[in-house]
Amino acid sequence: MIYVVTINNTEYEVEVEVGKASIIRTTAVEAPVSTIVAAAPSTTAAPIAAPVVVAPTQNTAGGETIKSPMPGTILDVKVTAGVSVKKGEILLILEAMKMENEIVAPHDGIVTHVAVQKGVTVSTGDALVSIK
Repeated sequence: MIYVVTINNTEYEVEVEVGKASIIRTTAVEAPVSTIVAAAPSTTAAPIAAPVVVAPTQNTAGGETIKSPMPGTILDVKVTAGVSVKKGEILLILEAMKMENEIVAPHDGIVTHVAVQKGVTVSTGDALVSIK
């Protein structure tokens, strides 16, 4: 296959075969090209996702239960029962699809129950933490 790649205002016509690549032609380009014709695969580490604010549901003890928004593995639990939390404070880290998702408190309150521990696999809708 033949690709045309522009790097630093120079256009390269490259022929790629199994196990080798050869430059066929090189041409200077006057204006920078704003599109990428071919790109190498990324080898960066797994990104950390934005904090996940989960809509709590009422539980029978008068508090609210934070449920898992997606299936994954609990990487870290940042709170214990009896601890006061502020809105937006990280409760735990949930890894899903190689992304670390911060599950945060939806409001100020006191943690009444932590239903998971580090290393546990959870499904969508599983109870994680209760806050009153």
